[in-house]
Amino acid sequence: MDLEGLLGSLGAGGAVSAAGALSLPAESYGNDPQLEMMWAKKAYDHAEIYFNLISSVDPKFLKLTKVDDQIFTEFKKTFGDMNINVLNPEDLKSEEAKQKWRPFCLQFDGIVEDYNYGTLLRLDCQKDYTEENTIFATRIQFFAVEISRNREGCNNAVYESTSKSKNQKQS
Repeated sequence: MDLEGLLGSLGAGGAVSAAGALSLPAESYGNDPQLEMMWAKKAYDHAEIYFNLISSVDPKFLKLTKVDDQIFTEFKKTFGDMNINVLNPEDLKSEEAKQKWRPFCLQFDGIVEDYNYGTLLRLDCQKDYTEENTIFATRIQFFAVEISRNREGCNNAVYESTSKSKNQKQS
């Protein structure tokens, strides 16, 4: 399926309508395939921008939100034993995990914009976004995991790999 082609066929007016539609709460919609495609494009764009960012800037210097410190502290308190290098989908999606995540996420309502919007999260932090390495998560889950990965040096492999490639091309 050619995502770019489908979205390009919307035209300028369709793109403006899509932006407005994507800002409405999920409860406003059924399973509209066109809306799902627009959401997928938005989530993909976010993932691509983030991966490009950690590829070109040392991740330990990144600040993803105004409340990174609070997100990091609360995440470590609640999920300190979670392996963030390679996420286990069950740590995000099982019923037991959902019971832990729900109060964690809700504490950021009104603090982190669109905290409960869907986004894509890499399972293995040393790899790019691929179908096998991606899971659907809420925005606050994404921030919690990626802020922790950045601060703990887990995303360094992506940055260093890209830096080495650039240096080899310049030689």
